[in-house]
Amino acid sequence: MADDGGRADPVTGHRARLVVLGALTAAAPLSLDTYLPALPTLTADLATTPSVAQLSLTSCLVGLALGQLVAGPLSDVLGRRRPMLIGAAGFAVASVLCAVAPSVEVLIALRLAQGLLGAVGIVVARAVVRDTSDATTSARAFATLMLVSGVAPIVAPVLGGQLLRVTSWRGVFVVLAVYGALTGLAVLGLVRESLPRSRRRAGSAAATLASFRVLLGDRRVVACVLAAGLVFSAMFAYISGSTFVLQDLYGLSPQAFSGVFAANSVAIVTSVQVAGRLAGSGRVRPERLLVTGLGVALVGTGGLLVSTLLDAGLAGLLAGLVLTVIGVGFVLPCATTLALADHPEHAGSASALLGTSQFLVGAGTAPLVGLAGSRSAVPMAATMAGAVLLGAVVFGILWRGALPERAEGAQHN
Repeated sequence: MADDGGRADPVTGHRARLVVLGALTAAAPLSLDTYLPALPTLTADLATTPSVAQLSLTSCLVGLALGQLVAGPLSDVLGRRRPMLIGAAGFAVASVLCAVAPSVEVLIALRLAQGLLGAVGIVVARAVVRDTSDATTSARAFATLMLVSGVAPIVAPVLGGQLLRVTSWRGVFVVLAVYGALTGLAVLGLVRESLPRSRRRAGSAAATLASFRVLLGDRRVVACVLAAGLVFSAMFAYISGSTFVLQDLYGLSPQAFSGVFAANSVAIVTSVQVAGRLAGSGRVRPERLLVTGLGVALVGTGGLLVSTLLDAGLAGLLAGLVLTVIGVGFVLPCATTLALADHPEHAGSASALLGTSQFLVGAGTAPLVGLAGSRSAVPMAATMAGAVLLGAVVFGILWRGALPERAEGAQHN
């Protein structure tokens, strides 16, 4: 491992670095989605039940959420590069072990480890962007990051299905191991240390807790974290419920469903890029774009709920979905930019709060979608609408409440 030397990241190779960081953040959707087509054969091979086999998905999701809480603050102490290298290498090793798991119980435990290690790259990549960008350019950088990682949910299920033509579910994990190793080599060659030693915090449990206290005491940070988490949970509800809603209720073929899923994925990636460019140009403030995104998502989820309640047909449902994902695409990069803007010394911890809130809230809301089984699309629409509405209300209350505090603090200074 090359010594980080405490040197700041140079400007050269900026785009290549963003591609590598985007590849690190893609570990989550790849870990979650690539092996989904293999769940039936995995269940049979390990002589278990579908519900127990699905716990391997849940354990990975939990690892991805909790791992960020550890890796984020740790990167504020050790720097960014070393944790990224350890995370990528560990992810590769955990993936190899998943490939040779002798039982479903062992697989569930290893998937937790895979999630914990995969979380390192996700959280540290955002911190690196904050280290190397100012408040204006970071929105565009985050948009580029999400462009790379946003392709993963589109590609992952297709990749998993194609891999099963030539290998088993164990081979899928071997491919994930190769991916982890390649991203580690890319970090080694293209990403230098972005947090000089002079800017690192002291490493202790007390210092970590103090960092989280600072962030949780800032209403603007909390507003962005909760808004991003709740809006992202609407996406989880869509992803977890869209299969049975579109195929079982509306009769779409698997190919048509894939087309709808791909179209919405393109919509969110495009809206992320538009939001990033507008904020990066300096012409529109990130908070205004975030509010716009919340408004668009509210219209989309509201229309989706009305459409399902009135049984207005597929066209109304699809229109509501595309408006929702466009709104989410505006919210996420702007919320990330604003949450990391005011506390650069705690960028890793702030990134951890963002990532953990998204995965945990999403995991909590996804089961609500199945309350009516495959008989109705209303639970999915209601969950999405409720999550976005709550996110908008919370953001509005906390953000407005933070403005008088900031003005008073400026007067005292």
